[in-house]
Order: sequence, then C-alpha cells, then structure tokens
Amino acid sequence: MKEYMVYLIKEEFAIHYYYKSDVLYRFLQEYHDEQSRNDLRMQFNFITKGFPKESLTSQLIRQPKNTLYKEKRSEFVELGNRHYYIALHIYEKHIKFRCETLQDAEELLFATLRRFYPYIFIVDNHYENYGWISPVRTSSVYNNDEVLYS
Repeated sequence: MKEYMVYLIKEEFAIHYYYKSDVLYRFLQEYHDEQSRNDLRMQFNFITKGFPKESLTSQLIRQPKNTLYKEKRSEFVELGNRHYYIALHIYEKHIKFRCETLQDAEELLFATLRRFYPYIFIVDNHYENYGWISPVRTSSVYNNDEVLYS
C-alpha cells in the first residue's frame, strides 16, 4: 500500500504557490523532517488550515455504500466498500492515509474533502510525487488594461 499526506492550504498561499508546488513540497518535507524548529512550525501553522475531525468523519459515513471503522479516542479511521479501501489518520493539520491506488482515495476521501475546502495538497511519502487535487479558482474578471499581442 502507498502512503500519502493531505494538507488544506489557505487560499492566499494556494493561489500563490499553485504553479510553484515544488517549493511547497520542499517546505512540507523540511517541516516534517525538523518539527522541533519553531520557525517551521509557525510557518506550517500559518499556511495550513485545520481538519474538522468530527465533521469530516460524519461526512465520510454519509457516503452511500461506505463502511466505516473508527477507533475510540483515536484519529485512526478505516473506510471502504466492495471496490475500494483506505486507512487514514486524521491529525489536526494533516491527514495521513494508505491505499492501493489514488482511485481509492478519490472515491472514498477526496470528494468529501473538496466539500470542506477547495485547496488540497497531497504528498506521496515514499516517492517525490506531490500536487494539488483540486484546481485553483481564479477570478474571471476582465481587465481593460490587458492587451494580448500575437
């Protein structure tokens, strides 16, 4: 099984770093490697949003045809159905999960996460794979000062 980490990134940073995801990835790796550094912890807390554990768990249960197992007084949750399975640990500022393929996470987890927040960044813990699982929303306001040349 592959292991991933999911983060909810605040809008202003998601928009700024959407096309600079390598910078965000390196920062998150450094933060997890050196959590004792106060400056990294403060920056991490500043750019990420917390996960609403109880709301998220109740939303995951409500998905049709899903079964859920949750240990009492723990952040560990198992979610699955006949076709997909995912095991996750819901922490305050990130989710760590294991699944066979990202299709499992898409079916069981990502749709629910998108209902909570649109700027979701995912990191593969064993390979240098990372990226956004939701597109950045940009304003479609027309700017009269911009001119396109060909």
